Amino acid sequence: MMKKTLLIIFFVLLAAVCRAETIDGCDARVTYVGRTCTEDGAVFFDWSATTVKVKFTGSVLNLHCADTHADWFNVWIDKEPSKQEDARIKICSRDTTIQLFKGRRATHEVILQKRTEGEQGTAYFIGFSTDGKFLQTAAKPRIIEFVGDSYTCGYGTEGLSRESPFLPEEENPALTYAAVVSRYFGAEAVHISHSGRGVARNYGDFNQHESMVSLYTQTFDQFCTDRWTPSYKADVVVVFLGTNDFSIGKQPLRESWNEKFCKLLHEIRDFHPGVPIICLASTVGEDMDSYVENAVRLSGLPNVKWFALEPGIHNDSTDLGAVWHPNYNGQRKTAFSLIPYIATATGWEMSDIPVK
Repeated sequence: MMKKTLLIIFFVLLAAVCRAETIDGCDARVTYVGRTCTEDGAVFFDWSATTVKVKFTGSVLNLHCADTHADWFNVWIDKEPSKQEDARIKICSRDTTIQLFKGRRATHEVILQKRTEGEQGTAYFIGFSTDGKFLQTAAKPRIIEFVGDSYTCGYGTEGLSRESPFLPEEENPALTYAAVVSRYFGAEAVHISHSGRGVARNYGDFNQHESMVSLYTQTFDQFCTDRWTPSYKADVVVVFLGTNDFSIGKQPLRESWNEKFCKLLHEIRDFHPGVPIICLASTVGEDMDSYVENAVRLSGLPNVKWFALEPGIHNDSTDLGAVWHPNYNGQRKTAFSLIPYIATATGWEMSDIPVK
């Protein structure tokens, strides 16, 4: 009887082992939304808001990963990304395994989103393992690409007040205008953004050679590599740049601005032929709207539109997070302004669902 019992236990354990599966980070069943690169089976990336989708039948999901520095990620389990994540994880090791899920054995989908920017680190997704079976995932049919600066990254969105210092763990692209707009239209969001960067000059004239014009064509934010080979085509591209160009009481020369903004628009058009491009002008700087309007006109490109955010769109108390950057309230107000322009440019219907 004892031998029979042990034999049954052995076959049960054997069956469990046989059901387990380990895959490389680059497995075709895993979906990456954003710019990534593959090497030796691993997928690595550094742009803020890069999203990863994994689906499986089982009770456990582990991520084998690494990072060049320290990156934070949002995690959603069995739901679409929203303003409230189910968990957040930090990857700060050269080689580590993180348990993303442990619970009831069933079919589950886990979605991860990089919270922090490229300067905080490059993430390496080496592989995934489960006690069950991996299933196919897919990106949503619509993709919106957002080209921007700290507002698009979500810099300081979770800060408690405008006087709060910046903390990497309080940066959250899921609370940005880009995320709100994408959720409203049921679209994936790709953020090509870096805090402090501008078109003709960066914040305080810092590191002028790495403006968003040069960074836009790269696979990585922090590494000047070969020109990015498009792995997706956006349905619409939103450009929200200029605040840093007009920082600390200065403004760029119009000739330089026009030249570089036109170059950026042509680069976007090369990557995404024919799609609408919408350019926002913030309320910082009295002439910014005329700068954007003039550059759009001089580009000579069809299907490129612009508009300026109205003065007073944010208040200076409840709408600000850390270092005078918009919190979720402020970000939603920008989203409210942008949504009708995207609906008109794309022909997408505006629904009555709440914008969250």
